[in-house]
Amino acid sequence: MSAGTVLVARLDNAGDVLLQGPLVRAVAAGADRVVFLAGPRGADAARLLPGVDAVLTWHCPWIDATPAPVDPADIAALTDRVHALGVDEAVVSTSFHQSPLPLALVLRTAGVRRISAVSVDYPGSLLDVRHAVDDDVPEPERALSLARAAGFELPDGDDGRLAVRRPLAAVDQAGPYVVLHPGASVPARAWPAENCAAAVEALADAGWRVLVTGGPGERELTAAVAGTRGVDLGGDTSLAGMAALLDGAAAVVVGNTGPAHLAAAVGTPVVSLFSPVVPAVRWAPYGVPTVLLGDQSAPCRNTRARECPVPGHPCLTSVSPADVVAAVEKLVSV
Repeated sequence: MSAGTVLVARLDNAGDVLLQGPLVRAVAAGADRVVFLAGPRGADAARLLPGVDAVLTWHCPWIDATPAPVDPADIAALTDRVHALGVDEAVVSTSFHQSPLPLALVLRTAGVRRISAVSVDYPGSLLDVRHAVDDDVPEPERALSLARAAGFELPDGDDGRLAVRRPLAAVDQAGPYVVLHPGASVPARAWPAENCAAAVEALADAGWRVLVTGGPGERELTAAVAGTRGVDLGGDTSLAGMAALLDGAAAVVVGNTGPAHLAAAVGTPVVSLFSPVVPAVRWAPYGVPTVLLGDQSAPCRNTRARECPVPGHPCLTSVSPADVVAAVEKLVSV
């Protein structure tokens, strides 16, 4: 029996949304319609997920990294929008440090009859399925376990990996090439720009064409990193365009940020410059060949710091350009 219209919620960044892909496909296999409730930073990623029929965008004041003040009129407007969609059921996905209960209250007010979420806090009447899960599992598996607890299973033949809608747009770039993405949404997770620039030089010396990518606000960074030997594409690609670009790459060199998960979603190997401020077991690129670089036992380990708390950023400055070249060569030789 179909679950009708099911709302899947994940209200933070694009990478977090991409990791919900297996959960979404499981829900879509048992629902007539899937509406994805995303924050402004994640809405474009939600539109890339197979199984999503519609995207509802809302800036959540208890999830977003730069929250707006709580506005009763805005909460009421969201309640009205959810009610108008005729949502029968909701699956609220959160990270281990986020609570699903405020959103569950809003959804109850909107008339949603059945709500499932992972919650360590007593939910009262806010949740119908209160799921418990080991936090030390990859985020896509954590999310998929929530879908299963809610009664949704992946369809036969679905391998549970990340994915995006296809076909992707054609890319006007000659190959073979490596993509280097120097930016990160959290500064503590970024490899220093000078190291990135040195890696472009080292990759070019090894015979690689290097495309340097970044968002509209990162043009100065990408220009400095690309130098004269890389191709500066800073601010030139939408998220869908980035997916196509990463799909054509031999490998992607990137920190723990959205494009790492986008690379995994298109099946491209990743050289992961991973700062251990969050655990790699949860957040490393999922389901693709990966070389993890960075000192995972550094003093910043598990601090969830947004700015590096250790002078010199040793967890990532310990990585050399030669390490990156060796990692790329290892991945492309597999």
